[in-house]
Amino acid sequence: MEKKTKDEILRIAEERNVEFIRLQFVDILGILKNVAITIEQLPAALDGKIMFDGSSIEGFTRIHESDMYLRPDYDTFVVFPWTTNGGHTARMMCDIHTPDGEPFEGCPRSTLKNVMAEAAEMGFEMFAGPEPEFFLFEKDKKGNPTTKTHDKGGYFDLSPVDLGGDARRDTVLALKKMGFEVEAAHHEVAPGQHEIDFKYTDVLRTADNIATFKFVTKIIAMQHGLHATFMPKPIHAEAGSGMHVNQSLFKDGENAFYDPNNKLGLSQIAYHYIGGLLKHAKATTAILNPTINSYKRLVPGYEAPVYISWSGQNRSALVRVPSARGDATRVELRNPDPTANPYLALAVMLKAGLDGIKNEIDPGEQTLDNIYDMNYQQRKKRGIISLPNNIIEAVNYMQKSQLMRETLGKHIYEHLVEAKKIEWSVYKKQVHKWEIDQYLTTY
Repeated sequence: MEKKTKDEILRIAEERNVEFIRLQFVDILGILKNVAITIEQLPAALDGKIMFDGSSIEGFTRIHESDMYLRPDYDTFVVFPWTTNGGHTARMMCDIHTPDGEPFEGCPRSTLKNVMAEAAEMGFEMFAGPEPEFFLFEKDKKGNPTTKTHDKGGYFDLSPVDLGGDARRDTVLALKKMGFEVEAAHHEVAPGQHEIDFKYTDVLRTADNIATFKFVTKIIAMQHGLHATFMPKPIHAEAGSGMHVNQSLFKDGENAFYDPNNKLGLSQIAYHYIGGLLKHAKATTAILNPTINSYKRLVPGYEAPVYISWSGQNRSALVRVPSARGDATRVELRNPDPTANPYLALAVMLKAGLDGIKNEIDPGEQTLDNIYDMNYQQRKKRGIISLPNNIIEAVNYMQKSQLMRETLGKHIYEHLVEAKKIEWSVYKKQVHKWEIDQYLTTY
């Protein structure tokens, strides 16, 4: 992405008839927020002079320290391809700063930047390519979303069974007009399920792109009378939505994961990076799979990873190494889902990988057999353990991890733990339909 200047942004805004600008950021739960300003306020925004009340945002600040400043990243200025009453709206992703000009410790984007700086000190730059999946559902007569799918399509199906093809196509076209490089878009395994993959880019842009992609997808779905959801498992007995993340490190302009002299074409850096991902898999799960519903996806039988292992081929493994080599050499982490905060998710993945490199963590032997076909004793003999079973178990592992505390920082770490414990407490007290169906007439 080419560098933009203040004057260039003002010129583009005038030429494109931009009337509103969304200054966007995410809270610690990964929910996209924005402060909408008019074109007249754009010069002040570019100078970082737009404030907002941080006390109203989840996990940001206490009332007595609520004033926060939005500092936009000029390079993220992009105009949305749709118009409202003839005028365009643009967006810029922002870092959050305190009134004294310091980066706010509760800003997820700054958290990722901190880990990027650590990687840079080691000579590395991370690139990532996400594969987010989502469902398109019909709405009822009142306009409320349902879980009724609009098609009966399956993996890579085309029209006429894939009735969401038009919405998916328009989403891709909108993203391309905004400068996204879309590598693939297709129907996924479950009815109503879709996937759009981005070309890999530097990790900060990847996080920005994920946040904007989810926003654009929902807007385009709405224009088609549909509801787009990134909920990991909205339908029982159907495949859930994941967000596999392909990742690699570059050093001096070359892919640091590639070694043509190695049997698998992987460098020691790549092996150690995988080792770091595996070692910290349990601790990072609360960030990569942050909702109660996330764990309804992480069960055997639906291609979602459950067991901590790696392989060059095996899709039941947590970490897979796709076959491409050279500059395309990468590792694919398969447990993240699209409810993850993209900035925190990429931060903990990178941090875990860097720890693997620093400490030369051996990933062990790759697992070629289908792990789902193994019983408990077979897995135990091979040292294959499971990911956490639910969000509170994942949070407990996160609390035991010094690496996670360092990565997230005190503010985000404490607020996330508190938020997830409250969420789990509320969930435990609910009486669910399954319990009524199972027990009401039996006892």
